[in-house]
Amino acid sequence: MATKAKICVIGGGMFGEMHLRTFRQLENEGRCEFQALADINEELLRQRRSEYGMRTYTDYVEMIEREQPDGVTIATPDHLHRQIALEAIERGVHVFVEKPLDVTAEGCREIIEAADEAGLLLEVDFHKRWDPYHLEMKRLAEEGHFGEVEYGYAWMEDRIEVPRDWWPDWAGESSPAWFLAIHMVDLFRWIADTRGVAVYATGVKKKLASMGVDAWDSISLSVRMENEVSFQCQVSWILPDAFEAIVNQGIRIVGTEGIMEVDSQDRGAASCFADVDRMQTHNLGFFRETKSKAGQTVYGGYGIDAIADFADNLQFLLDGGSLDDLTGKYPDGTDGLEATKIVQAAHESLATGRLIEIA
Repeated sequence: MATKAKICVIGGGMFGEMHLRTFRQLENEGRCEFQALADINEELLRQRRSEYGMRTYTDYVEMIEREQPDGVTIATPDHLHRQIALEAIERGVHVFVEKPLDVTAEGCREIIEAADEAGLLLEVDFHKRWDPYHLEMKRLAEEGHFGEVEYGYAWMEDRIEVPRDWWPDWAGESSPAWFLAIHMVDLFRWIADTRGVAVYATGVKKKLASMGVDAWDSISLSVRMENEVSFQCQVSWILPDAFEAIVNQGIRIVGTEGIMEVDSQDRGAASCFADVDRMQTHNLGFFRETKSKAGQTVYGGYGIDAIADFADNLQFLLDGGSLDDLTGKYPDGTDGLEATKIVQAAHESLATGRLIEIA
């Protein structure tokens, strides 16, 4: 390994901190050089600088031009991904983007074309693919145990704290479909190896509207896929504060020869403590924090693994590997585009009340 991959992060908020944890840990392990963070919130930057000890910027373009990273990761609100990704690619930087790649198919294509023309890595954080239970689903599908997949069903529901407390300023710019359903859309089409053909969606605006937030409470998607495959997905982000987990989620796939269901929320660990006002279930598969024998904090889980994959791919390229060698081994721009086309069609269906054919 000649040089370590140099990485910067854009967006240091709630999920951006997962990026900070990942790259600080990888740097400690000698797997990358974590350079800097950019965010428009100066108070947040002071806090993150104190916790993680990297350089900080309020202007991501200035950060890229000064730091000259090999790659950047983007953990900003959904509707800001497009411009940031294009600015980074224009400067010759590999890009990792939180899902969705963009909230329009047109934007996804623009990012993909720019990355392809520049010969740069473009990776999307569909971290459900790194869940070991979902990896087992994928393995069984590839080995033919399902026979021909006929249909799938998934659900993903957040406590109301997510739109109310985490992102009150931009929840109206997003939806439970952009924030949640796109995970399950990608997961199902990846496992079933299929693409969306048409979408019909319905939704409800009640709870959040009563709080002054113009956003969908819940959305139900019915997706017709290629080869007579169908997929239904129900998402919401209005579960009560007392619900036992931040997210309730799962997926079921049925084929001509079998069925498999994964309850991704209830992993078998539950607790109740006097200083917590609810029962809790613990998804240690997604994120866990332990201590090394030297007392150093160690992070694990598929939420970390998916981000670390970008650093590993960068290092592979720096060590002489090619993008062709990585084909099919990570969620790329085309995966981001296919998922966006489905969710964008769902929103068009919500607006028109019609079945939307996907071009």
